[in-house]
Amino acid sequence: MYKELRQHFEKIISLTDSEFEYICSHFSVKKLKKHQFLVQEGDLVNNDYFVIKGLLKAYHTDNEGRESIMQFAMEDWWITDYQAYFSQSKATLNIDCIEDIEVLSLSLQNRDKICAEMHKVEHFFRKKSNMGYIALQRRILSLLNSNAKERYDQFVDLYPSLIKRLPKILIASYLGVSRETLSRLSS
Repeated sequence: MYKELRQHFEKIISLTDSEFEYICSHFSVKKLKKHQFLVQEGDLVNNDYFVIKGLLKAYHTDNEGRESIMQFAMEDWWITDYQAYFSQSKATLNIDCIEDIEVLSLSLQNRDKICAEMHKVEHFFRKKSNMGYIALQRRILSLLNSNAKERYDQFVDLYPSLIKRLPKILIASYLGVSRETLSRLSS
């Protein structure tokens, strides 16, 4: 299970076996079933999660009960409510399992500890954060400047494997369109 994490780290930094064993000692394994919550709105958020297996969605529910999906996460991706994680406060998002999942969880305290002790791990997380900022900016600009068809085409280009794994209703929510509109776009 930790081999996936090592491969993930080594896309950015190189690690000795002993360094990697030390890093792993700060993670814990969590397994959940489809439809269980990894994070629930209002809960304290203590962990960031690296996905080993499965698929999740992070979403906000408005006062009228409408879901707006902020993010999906599949194998080799990270997910949490980052605002709550970094401020050690209550979640404003829900993170729900679309499939059965296995994740490695890392507390903020452990993250800070290994980053302080190992400069290359701090470098890794800085690079991952930068990539996350870029993805978020791309998503916001897409929502602001692209029509529904363009947003759908961008999603297909960026995440072809997700198209096969996600129900259309979830893709529609992520793109900010109705399921009917998505059906027209994808046919």
